[in-house]
Amino acid sequence: MKHFLYALLVISLLSCAGKKIEKVEENSVKEITVLQLTDAQLKQAELETALAGNKTLHETVMVNGLVDVPPQSMISVSFPLGGYLKRTQLLPGMSVKKGEIIATMEDQSYVQLQQDYLVDKAKMEYLSADMQRQKELSENEATSKKSYQQAMSEYKVTQVMIKALEEKLRIIGIDPTLLNINNISRSVSLRSPINGYVTKVNVNIGKYVNPSDVLFELVNPDDIHAALTVFEKDLPLIQKGMSATVSLASNPTKKYAVEVLLVTKNINEARTGLVHCHFENPNHELLPGMFLSGSFDLSAKPTNVVPEEAVMRYEGKEYVFVAKNTHQFEMLEVQTGTRQSGFIGLKPNSGINFATTQFVTKNGYRLLGMLKNKAE
Repeated sequence: MKHFLYALLVISLLSCAGKKIEKVEENSVKEITVLQLTDAQLKQAELETALAGNKTLHETVMVNGLVDVPPQSMISVSFPLGGYLKRTQLLPGMSVKKGEIIATMEDQSYVQLQQDYLVDKAKMEYLSADMQRQKELSENEATSKKSYQQAMSEYKVTQVMIKALEEKLRIIGIDPTLLNINNISRSVSLRSPINGYVTKVNVNIGKYVNPSDVLFELVNPDDIHAALTVFEKDLPLIQKGMSATVSLASNPTKKYAVEVLLVTKNINEARTGLVHCHFENPNHELLPGMFLSGSFDLSAKPTNVVPEEAVMRYEGKEYVFVAKNTHQFEMLEVQTGTRQSGFIGLKPNSGINFATTQFVTKNGYRLLGMLKNKAE
């Protein structure tokens, strides 16, 4: 029984002690946000206070990104039938024009394809005449209808084969209407499908390439755009049609005007989204992959502002000191907005009356240092 009473007494004492410590801690937390200065401390701190101003600020969203090219402007050049690369003069960085010969391919399969086409085309003359003859004989009942049907079937089959061979010839760059027995060739020319420049050359002369192999990679620079990375919190502020300015990371003084084409509808793991913009002036020398930095200037609106010196960053948050009276100052957390011309915008705060509150606008970090020492 004595042991039981002793245990109850210990628990009761610990509980009371815990409540006292809790109360002291609460008072300490409250106390370290407010600083009371003596006349001497006030004079030494050399503080200045003022009401928050009201200015019309252009809210700015800072972005980074790179010069990008849409898939339709990046061309991988291959050869549908494969073959040996006989000749090319392309080097990475060289410009090419649409229709320009960029390589010459050689293979015996090209000869066979031309041969098959000319043979079937020659056969068509006989089949056409034979079908007409069988038709007349059938109508005069001089032969069976079966013979006419066989002749017509063979004619149509050969017609289909000729049409298919024509398309194969066009795929490799041979015009079937100009092909005859005198211009059969073992080599064919590979032409550029776009105006642009070469980014990669993946083959060398004499190498055999398969139909799936990429010989060259070309880019059309007229359709390059800026792919800009925007933080999740700023993404709703960006709309299609908005304007922005960007510059190269290597040359920040030269600005390029861009216009928003598309705002992404998904957020990645880094809590950012992409905004695709086209360059308003196509006469530039930007290359895909170059790094960009830029900004969006949003619509201007009246904002409560204080000098940038009035806002202090501490432990990842932003604070201001406000004067409760001539000798007492309180540290309050704030949410900041746009910075412009030495001022910083403060977002609405239910605990601050901007019309009457005096903000410490100079030497606030001295108060922060004194507050930290007091807390320690």
